[in-house]
Amino acid sequence: MILPFGLLLACMAVLPLHWLNWWEKHYAKLALCFAAITIGYYVFLLPPAALETVRHTAQDYAGFITLIGSLYIVAGGIHLRVGGVGAPGRKTLFLALGGAAANLLGTTGASMLLIRPWLRMNRSRVAPYHVVFFIFIVANVGGCLTPLGDPPLLVGFLEGVPFWWVGRHCWPMWLVSMAFLLVVFYFIDRRHGVSAPRPPAGAEHPWHFDGLWNLVFLAVIVATVVIPLPAWLRESIMVVAAASSCFLTARAVHEANEFSFRPIMEVAVLFFGIFATMMPALDRLRDVGGSLTPARVYWSAGMLSAFLDSAPAYLAFFSALGGHAGAGMNALPTKLLSALSVGTVMFGAASYIGNGPNLMVKSIADHHNIQSPSFFAYLFKWAAPVMFPLLLLLWLIFFR
Repeated sequence: MILPFGLLLACMAVLPLHWLNWWEKHYAKLALCFAAITIGYYVFLLPPAALETVRHTAQDYAGFITLIGSLYIVAGGIHLRVGGVGAPGRKTLFLALGGAAANLLGTTGASMLLIRPWLRMNRSRVAPYHVVFFIFIVANVGGCLTPLGDPPLLVGFLEGVPFWWVGRHCWPMWLVSMAFLLVVFYFIDRRHGVSAPRPPAGAEHPWHFDGLWNLVFLAVIVATVVIPLPAWLRESIMVVAAASSCFLTARAVHEANEFSFRPIMEVAVLFFGIFATMMPALDRLRDVGGSLTPARVYWSAGMLSAFLDSAPAYLAFFSALGGHAGAGMNALPTKLLSALSVGTVMFGAASYIGNGPNLMVKSIADHHNIQSPSFFAYLFKWAAPVMFPLLLLLWLIFFR
């Protein structure tokens, strides 16, 4: 029953590369078909207790898509006008600030807020690596310091990990990762070509926000994540905040952002298929024993995060390690939990489906007619030569 999950991933990887038009017309049918096969198996062929797995998965998906959708809509109402042309140093600073902001706004919130200004800053000579490094830094690695930063860390917080635990214990890994990626980006961007011609004197304008009041709605959404609330109330508040932002934002701001619901609809459908078909894979994961070393946790949880979504992979290993409710935090050594936290966050950048914002960023870039790598190009041309050395370095320094 893991086969539908593997087939869905294969379709996502291969079909857009060779049959893009067909994929754009029929991706929803494929995702829903694979999801129906797995859900039908759990509902009609397994014992009644399996319905609890379906219910939990539905709740997880509802929370996930409500959060990412509301952040997408609210961020679409904020238009950041960037002044001048992005030289390599300025763009590197932009990515550094975006990575830091991810710890407060979440990788999803920071990505949705900053991806459009980032694309505009690079429009004069945009290249696939601009999309890739934004995903690496802002959509993944940057959010490694707080539970707000990345979905797996939020899962840990909800399971009892103290709010500042990750920041206290994982900041060295975050610092090494950010420095590594920013330096690599700077030299790639510098080598890519001479900076775009500067605009005529007097044509530059300072950075300026339109729709800045949407930050209030953004703060409301972030607060619902931090404050313990019933799931239905938390998601209802997010929906109300997103709807209010959508209706109150001036049309000119949405037009300036080229705002459309198409990217979030595509992500919602594909991740519905992923959440449904990955249930058998997660069930197998929960059978993992407790004899795991930090190195094994780092690589195993990390690799699963790259292709199974980071939050479910974190939860499965957290449960397998005895970190669920009853065992308490004292049952988990610091290095073991650090390996799980860092592995699930960092490996989330290894593929488009490793973390929720990844596919969203690609979809927005495609919607703006800006070139982004295919599934395999991202994996083998960029993630393998850039992220793998970083992941190996983290293992050698911290988890070997």
